[in-house]
Amino acid sequence: MTDPIADYLTRLRNAIKANHRVVEVPASNLKKEITKILFEQGYILNYKFIDGENTQGTIKIALKYDPQDRVNAIKGLKRVSRPGLRQYTGYKDMPRVLNGLGVAILSTSKGVMTNKKAADLKIGGEVLCYIY
Repeated sequence: MTDPIADYLTRLRNAIKANHRVVEVPASNLKKEITKILFEQGYILNYKFIDGENTQGTIKIALKYDPQDRVNAIKGLKRVSRPGLRQYTGYKDMPRVLNGLGVAILSTSKGVMTNKKAADLKIGGEVLCYIY
């Protein structure tokens, strides 16, 4: 697999379209940090890191739905920086997703964080994905 982050986002996207409650993805440190950000921002209900027999482990993610009309909290997932075309940004020209309603997840020198937190710390980095 050449792009594990795109695979992670695609698994989430497919589970949302199929109205699944739980999705399991192979774990990595970067995927764990992205999952923590999704939980902190309120896009997922809960998550659990499961260490299996293999060294990789899995991440079990409980998706968040509205109880009345069964609409998911995540409307869209978009991979921005790909292995063939990296997208970097400075803190002065930080991307805004849906005019501030969504978040951009960045990989910075201080770790993986949202665009708002990176702008507050005045650091830039690689734009991994947009979540809205």
